[in-house]
Amino acid sequence: MPAHEPLAGAPESDVLSIELVDHVATVWLDRPDARNAFGFDFWDDLPIAMDWLSAEPDVRVIVIAARGSDFTVGIDLKAFGPMFLSGGADPAQPSPGSEVARREALYASVKRLQRTITSVADCPKPVIAAVHGYCIGAGVDLITACDMRFASEDATFSVRETRIAMVADVGTTQRLPRLINPGAVADLVYSGRDVTATEAFEMGLVTRTYENTEALHAGAKELADTIASNSPLAVQGSKAVMKAGEGRSIEEALDYVALWNSSFLASNDLMEAIAAFMEKRPPQFKGE
Repeated sequence: MPAHEPLAGAPESDVLSIELVDHVATVWLDRPDARNAFGFDFWDDLPIAMDWLSAEPDVRVIVIAARGSDFTVGIDLKAFGPMFLSGGADPAQPSPGSEVARREALYASVKRLQRTITSVADCPKPVIAAVHGYCIGAGVDLITACDMRFASEDATFSVRETRIAMVADVGTTQRLPRLINPGAVADLVYSGRDVTATEAFEMGLVTRTYENTEALHAGAKELADTIASNSPLAVQGSKAVMKAGEGRSIEEALDYVALWNSSFLASNDLMEAIAAFMEKRPPQFKGE
């Protein structure tokens, strides 16, 4: 049974918990006794949670935060270590019959882990990572899939895989170069060194820094509330348009947004925005 009471209707998990307040959902990494190491449950449960949050109309913004002393120390080597030592095969399963079969099994395992992180990147709603303490290895994969990354001053980041003889393979080496300059990416990936919140902010990995964990969570919620007060159609449309612009020419991206607004501009939210302006009152958007 889960160690916490789940939000009504939300998927249950032993390692994640979800809270919803004023259209802002907080996904808590909730395995503090293991410093939120990502065991098998995490990789199974996060995409289920993200799918639910993506589809839940009352959710407009998502914050990913963590309970305990650290955001996450990355993949749980106690859980995955035996698999790594066996060349990628799950020791609990019958051994594949050939080396090719073992390679195929390992490939499928990596793709499954990649899909977990991609479930965050694919969420149509804004996602804010609120990082305190250590954010190591797969934790960096996770936060690079978010739209924004906030950190408390005690946060420490590390693309740790090279220090354990691995190549980061679930998103960091693909998404980090889109966030910071190539030289900084090479520095972090090749060295595996620890980076402070201040340095992470200076290189552009972190969007905002806060004095402590309490201020971090309050700051993430404050911005999430501001975003949630806007039209969810416009916010999610903006995210979709910016994502669609990746890899396109400016002219192609401009045509895409023109088509988008041709489809979605005539909304009740727009009528409400105009009415609220004329009546000098805050708008009440419904996302329709």
